[in-house]
Amino acid sequence: MFRFANVDVLLAYLLVPALAGLAWWARARTRRALALVGERHLLDRLTATVDRRGRAAKLAALLAAVALLVTALARPQFGSRVETVRREGQDIVVALDLSASMTAEDIAPSRLDRARFAVADLIGRLEGDRVGLVAFAGEAFVQSPLTSDYGAATLFLNAMDPDMISVQGTNLGQAVGVALDAFAETERRHRVLVLITDGEDHEGEVEEAVDRAVEAGVRIYTVGIGSPEGVPIPELDDAGRPGGFRRDEDGTVVTTRLDEAVLQTMAERTGGLYYRASPAGDELEALADEVTGGEGQAFEAEQVTLFDEQYQLFLGLALALLAGEVLIPDRRRVRAEWSGRFK
Repeated sequence: MFRFANVDVLLAYLLVPALAGLAWWARARTRRALALVGERHLLDRLTATVDRRGRAAKLAALLAAVALLVTALARPQFGSRVETVRREGQDIVVALDLSASMTAEDIAPSRLDRARFAVADLIGRLEGDRVGLVAFAGEAFVQSPLTSDYGAATLFLNAMDPDMISVQGTNLGQAVGVALDAFAETERRHRVLVLITDGEDHEGEVEEAVDRAVEAGVRIYTVGIGSPEGVPIPELDDAGRPGGFRRDEDGTVVTTRLDEAVLQTMAERTGGLYYRASPAGDELEALADEVTGGEGQAFEAEQVTLFDEQYQLFLGLALALLAGEVLIPDRRRVRAEWSGRFK
């Protein structure tokens, strides 16, 4: 089977008649200009050394070379083979805490912004893996189902905001449960849950969710964002600008602190790892390396027809013609005697 991979390039064949027409026009214009200079028989003597056949051969070689170069750029292909292409990767679900405490600024620019940067970096490193997003606070839901469309996943990530969830608080158990439901049917060792939170669980359903993850063979990597000492939670206006700090009914400033113990336990029980995020972000990079370096699973296979590229033949002929065009002479030796030179 013969075909061109870049069919649109074939429109450049129009250059061949265009160049031929330009050469004809230039030659006719030169003849008209010479006719104004002197008589015809004198001009024939002056141009007797011009080899018209040689010039025609040079033009023909140039036009043929242009046609061959266009053919090469169009990538002619003939000869084919059928191969089976398999896509391999992991199923990765990222559960991101969107509770009000994630707006704390003990990690610049804020806990939530730093977490989004880390997830975006993780998505940017994926190759062949499927990724899904779960948003949670006092309740949890799937923000983006498992997909290999990383651009779409990034768009969903950028839209994740605390205003998306009306029920505040932090329910880690429900977050893990919704994430487990988001996984497709794959082999156990190829399912990973990345949980990014400040670890302040308010519902106490973590243990049951972790038991379910262990039974399902899902590894949980936990990321703790924030300060264990506790910091106040900013009060944001409608434009997202901080305007003081949150207070309880008694007027006391509400603080939030990182609870690492529960996150470490979740990771250890499921065979994952716990990372505590620092302002430098080295731990988050290490997490991305760990997750993307895992063994993948073939989850999609298809047969594709591969065609053999043959542009080299046409490119070689074009270069040979260009080299030959330089070697073709357009002048010839003429022996002419002037009859009146001794008079």
